[in-house]
Amino acid sequence: MPVRLKKLIGTFLLVALVCVYAVVATIFAVALLGNSGPWVHLLYFFGTGFLWVVPAMFIISWMEKAPKKNSP
Repeated sequence: MPVRLKKLIGTFLLVALVCVYAVVATIFAVALLGNSGPWVHLLYFFGTGFLWVVPAMFIISWMEKAPKKNSP
């Protein structure tokens, strides 16, 4: 697959990941942390704020892989 196409697909995947992840994390926060204190909210959003990096790291590493060379 050409590098430019991989980067285009990866860009759309990253944007979709961030949007979906933010909505899901917020839904869980509203459902589970309604009666919790501010420190629990801070820890939850601090943790979930960094957790999206793990799947994004895999997408970015896939985008940056060099294309395979076809040997004759």
